[in-house]
Amino acid sequence: MAATPRPILDMNAYRGGAGDDPLLARRLANFGAASVLFYDRPIQMVRGRGAWMEAADGTRYLDCYNNVLSVGHCHPRVVAAMAAQTAEINVNSRYLHATVETYLERLKALLPPDLSNVLLCCSGSEANDLAMRVAMKATGRRGFIVTEAAYHGNTLAVTEISPSSWRRGDRPAHARLVPAPGRSAYGDDVAGGFAAAVTAAAAALAADGFGLAGFICDSIFSSDGVHADPPGFLRPAVAAARAAGGIYIADEVQPGFGRTGAGMWGFARHGVRPDVVTMGKPMGNGYPVAGMATRPDLLARFCEDTGYFNTFGANPVAAAAGLAVLDAIEDEGMIANAATRGAQIRAGLDALAARDARIAEVRGAGLFLGVEMAGPDAPALVRRLIDGLRARRVLIGAAGRYGETLKIRPPLSLSDDEAGFFLDALAAVLTAMPLTPA
Repeated sequence: MAATPRPILDMNAYRGGAGDDPLLARRLANFGAASVLFYDRPIQMVRGRGAWMEAADGTRYLDCYNNVLSVGHCHPRVVAAMAAQTAEINVNSRYLHATVETYLERLKALLPPDLSNVLLCCSGSEANDLAMRVAMKATGRRGFIVTEAAYHGNTLAVTEISPSSWRRGDRPAHARLVPAPGRSAYGDDVAGGFAAAVTAAAAALAADGFGLAGFICDSIFSSDGVHADPPGFLRPAVAAARAAGGIYIADEVQPGFGRTGAGMWGFARHGVRPDVVTMGKPMGNGYPVAGMATRPDLLARFCEDTGYFNTFGANPVAAAAGLAVLDAIEDEGMIANAATRGAQIRAGLDALAARDARIAEVRGAGLFLGVEMAGPDAPALVRRLIDGLRARRVLIGAAGRYGETLKIRPPLSLSDDEAGFFLDALAAVLTAMPLTPA
């Protein structure tokens, strides 16, 4: 394995110049050093439908990466709800609107009942930033525990607990990192080993005078390389964090809203109850809406000396989009579909792994899967696989501390044929690919 961890934005990133592409030249001039694009040859996308996107040259790609469009690109129900509400009114959060309250009541009915206060904002980064502030106020402490390749957003505070975003510099003093909950770190006792690591990290924070404010993780450990099993392994780690005086923040931006195929929330698969739940853009199928749910006592304590208001988080169009997503998930059986299609893909990946030693491990739940590649050249192999899949009209991402894992997150609407298309493409790419890099 490579010796140096790779920032998540460097995985499968475009690194070239503008060349003779005028649109690419405009992008690089406008975004400057902050421009982030996929692939050695960036793709200009012009439309999307369901699990497919279409490029400007007419090529259609199966999207197995973009979890933001949770119920599928341009889902007609979501599009119609947004258009209808936009045609009536969209206004800031200081005005009453029945659609907003209806949405929040529908959402709360799907959460643990004690999490009865929900604040809407515009991004998962904002939601996690707010959750950190609530945790610090509730505990009177400043320290946080995250996994080694965690990503929780891009505000100043959240970036400081997102090691997968760090390109250089030391770990912030108030953050402690623990290895991802996998067998490579903890052997056969993932639950016990992970809990012990959280206990040790909390003790280190206490010794340095920070104390533990919160343990925050996404329950699928996405950017760490996708770690889902065994169900329940998270429970002892949450207990360890609470024993140290911290609260548990469940970052459900990626595993939430049915993606694991085992209910609405990833944390429920582990039989744990969070103190705070954060959500992001999948809740609006790409519309910029996010949320933080917590107990009234925690929120009231935070609001004692810090006012909070999000100008446009609780706007009617966001609520209409959110309601349409919940309707689509329920009426179209998307959680069950995630379980069925995920099992189909998992079986196909396991069959590939049985005959190809380059696949070290297949992990995940529902339509959130990771394929870790083996050996010191694994990150380079993953990049070649990503490029090979693109040539076969499948878009996919990378994850893991070193970029050694393929990350698979298609829309919850994925069909049997589309799952087969992905598996056939991956098998063909592996078959055609030489065993070592050229």
